[in-house]
Amino acid sequence: MHIKEAKKQIRSAIIAYSSKDEFGHPRIPVQAQRPVFLVGAPGIGKTAIVEQIAKELDIGFVSYSMTHHTRQSALGLPFIVEKEYGGVKYSVSEYTMSEILASVYDEMEKTGKKQGILFLDEINCVSETLAPSMLQFLQYKTFGRHKVPENWIVVTAGNPPEYNDSVREFDIAMLDRLKKIEVEPDYGVWKEFAVKEGVHPAILSYLAIKPQYFYRVSMTVDGKSFVTARGWDDLGKMISLYEENELDADKALIGQYIQDEQIASDFANYYELFRKYRSDYQVDSILAGNAGNEITERASNAKFDERLSLISLLLDSLQDQISSVLREEDSLKQIVADIRETKPVSADTLAEKQREWKEKTYKEDTRENLLLYAHIAEQYAPLIKAASSDPQNVKKELGASLSAFKEMNASAQSSLENVFGFMEKAFGKGQELVILVSELTIRPDLSRYIYAHGCDKYYEYNDRLLFEDRKSILGERIDALNLPEAEDL
Repeated sequence: MHIKEAKKQIRSAIIAYSSKDEFGHPRIPVQAQRPVFLVGAPGIGKTAIVEQIAKELDIGFVSYSMTHHTRQSALGLPFIVEKEYGGVKYSVSEYTMSEILASVYDEMEKTGKKQGILFLDEINCVSETLAPSMLQFLQYKTFGRHKVPENWIVVTAGNPPEYNDSVREFDIAMLDRLKKIEVEPDYGVWKEFAVKEGVHPAILSYLAIKPQYFYRVSMTVDGKSFVTARGWDDLGKMISLYEENELDADKALIGQYIQDEQIASDFANYYELFRKYRSDYQVDSILAGNAGNEITERASNAKFDERLSLISLLLDSLQDQISSVLREEDSLKQIVADIRETKPVSADTLAEKQREWKEKTYKEDTRENLLLYAHIAEQYAPLIKAASSDPQNVKKELGASLSAFKEMNASAQSSLENVFGFMEKAFGKGQELVILVSELTIRPDLSRYIYAHGCDKYYEYNDRLLFEDRKSILGERIDALNLPEAEDL
């Protein structure tokens, strides 16, 4: 199965294992709760999906790679205690708590979460000294004399033998205590993640043209060559930072992440073309509706891979603009709600609200939320200044912010319309518009914006290209992404 289906299976297992009877006892006894054993090629997101599940369920998460552990670190170190049996005193060995289990208790203390996931990676690569103890652990959730805390679920992962020389095959006794889930690389599923995470557009458009290069592991005369989902993701982040700092993302850099010489060389050549397209096509002019005939004619005469690159560039620019609009909108909604709750409005009450939002930026959260929290805190500054002279000035300042937002929103609407207009002029009503509409639908910020604010051309082509009902399907996708419906300010 692919990683998205595996995530669903693991999430369901955790919910089932957490079910209690009327007396508060687990419906499935701890010793019968088979740890999940997630088996799949390296770099396809095994650790990431388990961490995502923990966040979605709002439970704790502790991750360990078992390849780093010896018997002593996993089970604890021995120490001597004196005990009395039948009136005779004896020196007896006991063990300190396992480093792994101690980390679980540390997480509980730090977060206050009594339920969580203990994720043990590379479990089929444990050392010889530790292997005999793993059978006991998998059945009884015990390392030495110490148990995994109640309400903590064990999830494990490992690579198939062909990907890792250190893998030891589990026997039937071991496998019969695991809930085994095998995962295969899947480009379509990874693309959903990549779009949401903002993977560099050059990588997205390259893999749209050559999806067969998404994942590959092979043996050559020089050893193993490989390309993984993790490699593309990490390369995309590095390219973005190189571009921001005006550094040259050359073939040498690409080869450090894409460790297949043929694919690394091919992508390096494509990336050079992509950069040229970015300069030649003047994307900002297209969004502004000022694309000249020369640019339109070049697009019309371009090969399909160049057209895909152009669509990717347009979507990336739309994403940047519309994400800013949504952040501004969400911030203003929150501030309006804060002010309604805070009566009477004064500089002091507004300053207190600002402090609350500043504190949120120092807590663990997604980058998207942290940006929003920081933006809300920043927007409070002019309101506090306005209230210092007269509380009525807050309404004026807020009114100015709302007017500025309307201008931002109008500009975003115009950009969307201009992109459709350019595409129609350059490509008619061909497959390029199918791709554009599809990409607008699967990108969370863009689909959320269209759902809230509309886009006539999107709806026109959504219907014309035989997509599902425009409102119901967008609503379902928005709900699935946990995105709120927009409300009037």
